[in-house]
Amino acid sequence: MELRHLRYFVAVGEEQHFGRASRRLRVAQPALSRQIQDLEEEIGFKLFERLPRGVKLNPAGKLFLEDARRILQEVNDAAARAARVAHGHSGTLRVGFTENASWRGVVPDSFRRFREQQPDAELQLYPVASLDQLEAIRSGRLDAGFVNFMPKADLELDQLAVADQHVELALPKRHPLARLKKLHLLDLADAAFVWFPRWASPAFYDQMMAACYRGGLKSPRIVQEGLNEATILSLVSTGLGVGWVLATARWRCPATVVILPVVDLSVTLRLALAWRRDNSSPLLASFIREVRRSPEVRAVNKG
Repeated sequence: MELRHLRYFVAVGEEQHFGRASRRLRVAQPALSRQIQDLEEEIGFKLFERLPRGVKLNPAGKLFLEDARRILQEVNDAAARAARVAHGHSGTLRVGFTENASWRGVVPDSFRRFREQQPDAELQLYPVASLDQLEAIRSGRLDAGFVNFMPKADLELDQLAVADQHVELALPKRHPLARLKKLHLLDLADAAFVWFPRWASPAFYDQMMAACYRGGLKSPRIVQEGLNEATILSLVSTGLGVGWVLATARWRCPATVVILPVVDLSVTLRLALAWRRDNSSPLLASFIREVRRSPEVRAVNKG
């Protein structure tokens, strides 16, 4: 039994006339009659009573018509759902992000636009550290992720730069340095620092140390390590010391902390959207296109 048998049967059952059904289906009447006979032979019983003019469903035919309609509707619905997935309008997209990038800018804006433009799609969001995101993307647990510390070249992954984030200094509001109109690295020579551990990002750690050294802060006094920006902000708020954070941290800064630029420190951390090169998800492709359209992303990638 094939789907066309069900479609032909439904048409004849609804019209109760082979001629009208053949015109509706645009199928020759003899061919239609033959298909109905084949169907009845295959299932082993009659579906119609033949009348002088037209046909009439018998009790078995009436029940079969209900089920045939349901089956054809389910097939149509399945095809429609699959088409939405194929065209990137439905399905599930799993995206990771770093917490410090989620407060303002490209990352929250991209999530909002995706939900507005793809209301039938499921967006699963995971706040995950950058290195863990990269591992999850490679393994297929994530479709994409907004990551810091993205390798410049990776055979498995593709990337799109989305923002350049400037490093600034978080201080307790009552700290003496917070009263300076302009902060320089040399001003921080005696300051106690809450610093991130080197193992979390060796390249960025070394970059920060080198930038401090060039500005005269040759040996920062590190009194405590903070694994992530939220921990650093929390420890700074207790008065334990000062700490390096991204400028975007001011959007979730504790009330007792101020974030200030250091005029002779020019270090930026690039935020990138990363995904597997071989991920052919139409939904992912749609998400990437929308991120590319962001004015901030176009500005970062100009030239």
